[in-house]
Amino acid sequence: MRGRALLMACLMLVTAAACGKEAGPSDSLVARAVAFNKLTIGIRFDQPGLSQQTVDGRYVGFDVDVAKYIASELGVDEDHITWHDSRPSSRETDITSGITDLMVATYSITEKRKQAVAFAGPYFDTGQDLLVRLRSTDITGPENLNGRKLCAVGGTTSAEQVRDKFAQAVQLVEYPRYQDCVTALLAGQVDAVTTDDVILAGYVAQNPELLRVVGKPFSKEKYGVGLRKDDIEGRAAVAKAIRKMISSGEWLESLNRNIGPSGYRIPPPPQVTEQ
Repeated sequence: MRGRALLMACLMLVTAAACGKEAGPSDSLVARAVAFNKLTIGIRFDQPGLSQQTVDGRYVGFDVDVAKYIASELGVDEDHITWHDSRPSSRETDITSGITDLMVATYSITEKRKQAVAFAGPYFDTGQDLLVRLRSTDITGPENLNGRKLCAVGGTTSAEQVRDKFAQAVQLVEYPRYQDCVTALLAGQVDAVTTDDVILAGYVAQNPELLRVVGKPFSKEKYGVGLRKDDIEGRAAVAKAIRKMISSGEWLESLNRNIGPSGYRIPPPPQVTEQ
């Protein structure tokens, strides 16, 4: 019996190394999950409805649920996940340096990023929009922002896209976190905040009497799960887990629970591929 168990263990790690050798940092995500029974997953700690650390230390939101589901499908339960707060400017290096095994952090799939990392997904389709004060009825789209202050998080391209395509005279303001931008918006220090509409919806849910999303997306974004480049086995396993989450109904259930209260219109599930 012991010999059979050892044989099965070797077969499970065959993509990582020869039998008898533990999986190392550069091996497949699947092999590392089996060998170590733990994962470090990059998320954001400050995005209500998507991924947020609560005051009592829990991690909640749609991205968190996606990450937990994938980990479970890889054989790693929630108690063996280490959550890492990945800033937009550090997501690629967090993956390539081995700080994280997976990135589930409103991480848009782009050709530039695919030069450094691999993606499985998308697991959600969204678009860039504007968050404004409820009474700012004169801001109906990015073209209304000339001469106004627009806030975005450093390391993203959201604000530059508004300036380059819609309002060349916009004044750009950067903060480290979206919550800082929202605080500045509520204080009247900026006129709008821009990022993906599903992220903005979470802040509206917290302050529905003060804030609103303009509701005219002007880009298309596809969120993917980032992992190390050339990990073919890992990409396939993650894509399979996302498809299963969608088909099981848990994908929609999580969105309804975490995003639904904001009034955000939940899109249909995306077509999942390996990027």
